[in-house]
Amino acid sequence: MSNMKRNYPVDDVLKTYFDQIKSIPLLSFEEELELSKRIQKGDTAARQKLIEANLKLVITIAKAYIRSDASLIDLIQEGNMGLIHAAEKYDHKKNVRFSTYANWWIKQAISRSLANKQRAIRLPQRKESLLRKIQRADQYLCQILMRRPSSEEIAAEIGISPCEVNAILCLTNKMVSLEAESSHNENAVSLAEMYEDYTYSPERELIRKSVRDDTIRCVNRLKERERKILTYRFQLNNGERYTLKKIGDTMGISPETVRQIEIKALNKMKTDAAELKDFMFLEAM
Repeated sequence: MSNMKRNYPVDDVLKTYFDQIKSIPLLSFEEELELSKRIQKGDTAARQKLIEANLKLVITIAKAYIRSDASLIDLIQEGNMGLIHAAEKYDHKKNVRFSTYANWWIKQAISRSLANKQRAIRLPQRKESLLRKIQRADQYLCQILMRRPSSEEIAAEIGISPCEVNAILCLTNKMVSLEAESSHNENAVSLAEMYEDYTYSPERELIRKSVRDDTIRCVNRLKERERKILTYRFQLNNGERYTLKKIGDTMGISPETVRQIEIKALNKMKTDAAELKDFMFLEAM
């Protein structure tokens, strides 16, 4: 009986919330596009309308993430944060349904929250700070490379050794079972919960295209040599990824000069390309 009593307040909150949003009508595609235009002009009422019309989408997605240590109400709250971000970034010029675009951001917000809770070890402040740098570098390189970066690439990005990267990540790993139901450890999580599925999905492809378009737009602001080097290094022309030596041979400069120009160009992009920061899945802290 005591367990039931403890559950009543949460159930009441959910019931009240469901009752409040169930009558909110869905939007047509044309209405979504019109709201996007108004949002880009700073219309907060349009932003609120777009968010409220999609609160039921968050509930649908959140239900798939329920676990023993993650209540539905908490998941909905995290998903709503992703929905808010999606409403701010939705661009009518891409001509896609808002639900397709928001789906990815909602899942990312929920996944990030679950990942933060999976930490079994509390790290000292210095290592927490280093972990955040590693996470930010991982997400930044993921967008640039369109794949998961290696420990060596992350290490080069933030100026530490690959051994340090691996050591910090090992400290934060939680026990993982191949299938949660086959594990005898109630705290173990499945690989499906720990890692994002990078197979095809429309919303992921839309985000990838958005990131690529914005990245190329930012690269085009750089000086010609910087632009060429980043294009060669990160396959922005859909060709092969060049090594430092191959770029040097192509451009008639040394590999070390290529490396220095690459670092300078990436630093410029970090400073100037504010729009790319919106695609970082882990918040800067």
